[in-house]
Amino acid sequence: MDINIAGMITTNPLIFIISVGIVGCIVGSFLNVVIYRLPIILKNEYKKDCFEYFHQMSPAESCKFNLITPHSHCPNCKTPILWWQNIPIIGYIMLGGKCAYCKTHIPWRYIVVEILSCITTVFVVVYFGAGVKTLPMLILTWTLIAAIFIDFEHQLLPDYITIPLIWVGLVTNVSYTFVSPSSAIIGAISGYLSLWIIARVFKLVRKVDGMGYGDFKLFAAFGAWLGWQMLPIIILVASLAGVIVGIILVISKKLKFSEPLSFGPYIAIAGWLACFWGPQVLNLLGHSN
Repeated sequence: MDINIAGMITTNPLIFIISVGIVGCIVGSFLNVVIYRLPIILKNEYKKDCFEYFHQMSPAESCKFNLITPHSHCPNCKTPILWWQNIPIIGYIMLGGKCAYCKTHIPWRYIVVEILSCITTVFVVVYFGAGVKTLPMLILTWTLIAAIFIDFEHQLLPDYITIPLIWVGLVTNVSYTFVSPSSAIIGAISGYLSLWIIARVFKLVRKVDGMGYGDFKLFAAFGAWLGWQMLPIIILVASLAGVIVGIILVISKKLKFSEPLSFGPYIAIAGWLACFWGPQVLNLLGHSN
C-alpha cells in the first residue's frame, strides 16, 4: 500500500508531525544508550585483547554488558531506571535533570540528543516525503547523531559506526539513489585517501597526528553516499566550521591552543547539510553527480 505522506501532511499536519516526532524521540533515547555504552564496550574489548596478547587471563566480567544488557540504570548509584523515567524528554524534565535516588546530575546530552533526533527525523521525512531517499537518510541521520556525540565526548569515531556507513552508502547507491555507483565507489576511495594524505603530510611536518583514522572513514562514508564531487564542499565547510569554533574556544579559554579538537562532528554536520543543499551548490558551480 502506498503511503501518501504529502496527503497526510495536508490533511492532518499536526498529527503527522507529532507521530514522526515521537518516533524520532524513541530513536534518540536508543542513541543515548549507544553514545554511553559503545565506548565502554570498546574499552572492555581493548582490555580483553591486551590480556590475550600478553597471554594473561582477563578478569571475569561481573555482568554481561552490551547495548541491551543490563537494564538502564543510574551510572552513579546503579539503581534501575523506572519505565516512566525513561520516557524521552518528558522523563528528563520530570526528574529535573537529576537521578531520582542519589540526585546525581544527569548529563544535558540526554535531552539534547532526544530533541535533536526528534527535529531531524521530522525534517528528513517532510523534506523527502515517501521517496526512496527517506529511509536511507533517516539511517544516516541517526547514525551521525551518535557519531557526533561520541566524538565530542571521547574523541573517537568507532569502526562500528563508520565502516557500516560506508557499506550502506555504497549499497544504497547501487540503485542510483543519491549518485551513480561509480561516483560512490570513487567517492569512498578518494574520501579516505585525501584525508589520509593530508594527515601524513601534517605529521611529517609537525611530528604530531593531525587527524584520526575515524575521520578518514567518516569522510569516505560521505563519498560513498554523495559521490566524489561533493567532497570538496564538505571538507571546506567542515574546516571553516572547525576553525571558527576552535578560535572561539581558544579565545574563551575553554580550549588550549595545543589541545586537539574533534574534527569528526564538523565533517558529520557538513556532510549531513550537503545531503540536502549540496546538489544545488554543485549545480551553481556547473557540476552534476
